[in-house]
Formats: sequence, C-alpha cells, structure tokens
Amino acid sequence: MAVQSRFLAVGAIVPWAAPFVGAVATQAWANPRYGPEGLALLRDGLSAEEAVTRLTDADPDRARRQLGMVDAEGRSAAFTGAECGAWAGHRTGGGYTAQGNILVSEATVDALAGTFEASAGLQLAARLLDCLDAAQEAGGDSRGQQSAALLVVGPEQGYNGLSDTVVDLRVDDHELPLTELRRLAQLHAELFP
Repeated sequence: MAVQSRFLAVGAIVPWAAPFVGAVATQAWANPRYGPEGLALLRDGLSAEEAVTRLTDADPDRARRQLGMVDAEGRSAAFTGAECGAWAGHRTGGGYTAQGNILVSEATVDALAGTFEASAGLQLAARLLDCLDAAQEAGGDSRGQQSAALLVVGPEQGYNGLSDTVVDLRVDDHELPLTELRRLAQLHAELFP
C-alpha cells in the first residue's frame, strides 16, 4: 500500500495490511479503527466488499469517510462518503483499490489505477511508488504535498525472514515527500536486498 497527502504523518493513520489477510486504507475524515477492525473481518472470512459494507454501515460519520480494501483473494472494494472534500472518489480492480479526496481532479485516481494495471509483473514496492508519482503528475492533492508512506507485507519476507513486514517506510513531513520516499525505498532495497 502507498499513500501521499497534505497531512502530517499520513502513514500513521491510512495503511493497514497483513499477509494472507488483506489491506485496508482509511482516508478522508479517517477512522483509524477501520484498519484493525477491517483486517479482523477479513480474517473471519468476509470478502472485501462485505467488510467495507459492514464497517461503513455501522459508522454514523460514514459520509465523511473514505475506505479502500483488498482481501487475500485479490477482491477489492471501496467507499467514498458523500461529504468527503471534492474531488473525492475511487476506482477498484483486481488486486487494487485507488482512492483520494481533496484532489485536483479524478485524473489523480485514474492515474493511480492505470499505472497499477499497466505495471503488472514489476516488484510491488516499485509499482506502488510509480503509482504515487503518476498520481502526483496528474494533479495530486489540491492542498499540495506533505507526507507519504509505503507498506508492503508478506509472510516471513521481512527482516531476516522473521517479520511479515517487507517494507514500512514513512515520510512524515517533507517538501517533496515522494522524492524522499523513493530515496528511502532505494536505501531500503540496498540494505535489505
């Protein structure tokens, strides 16, 4: 999962993932409980669509929320509340969901989705970084840039084969967070090949 925003430390709120379970992104007026509760619903066997529906139906503030989810089968689902800041919306496809709010236009989400679909076969972290760059080129967050994050999980694929976290990088406050995130990703790849 990858995210960029004009929000301090976006990586501390938005991305949640677990191997053989799925990934959850909570955005807009983010509900951080969507992360662990969404993963728990996926562990219990719900599909991404069922889990998104369950979480948003139970949330009285859902109109201000945005949620994207991919389950272990690669099924995706997303929700964009009617009161999210314009432009707000999402695209879903096999193995991904792309969403954003307070964007320059829908071209940002289209660039995310299109880049992900066109980059099949590349390493996931590189693919996600390319998606973020494409989204920024297409307009990105209408407020500008501030923070970004990259999270990739895989069973025992992390540090010394003893961690499920393959990559967990965050740029909390930077003038060019995507440039800095890519620098950190390159450093990570050199240190942990």
